Amino acid sequence: MGSVAKKMVDSLKSKEFRTYLMSTHFWGPVANWGIPIAAIADFNKDPKFISPNMTVALCAYSLMFMRFAWKVQPRNMLLFACHFTNELTQLGQLGRYVHYTYISPQSTDSRV
Repeated sequence: MGSVAKKMVDSLKSKEFRTYLMSTHFWGPVANWGIPIAAIADFNKDPKFISPNMTVALCAYSLMFMRFAWKVQPRNMLLFACHFTNELTQLGQLGRYVHYTYISPQSTDSRV
């Protein structure tokens, strides 16, 4: 086993890592990953179902929690990555909504 692999295995076996796995610093972000995963899955759905109000709210929420994850000590990079991913996906959904509502040819059609 290479020295890098051995260091990784030793790190995973450490008391500090086990403590981290049992903390809210780990499980909070893990639970939050459901939001960006759902947004990614929604890219396959019709954009007429996108709520612009909720999408903007989720963008603001993720921006605030990205800042929190960066400022908290120790920094919570797992939480930061979760909200960074969510910010990108929500902006993508907002772009889909704007395109569908205001740009695409069917935007002049009446919608249900």
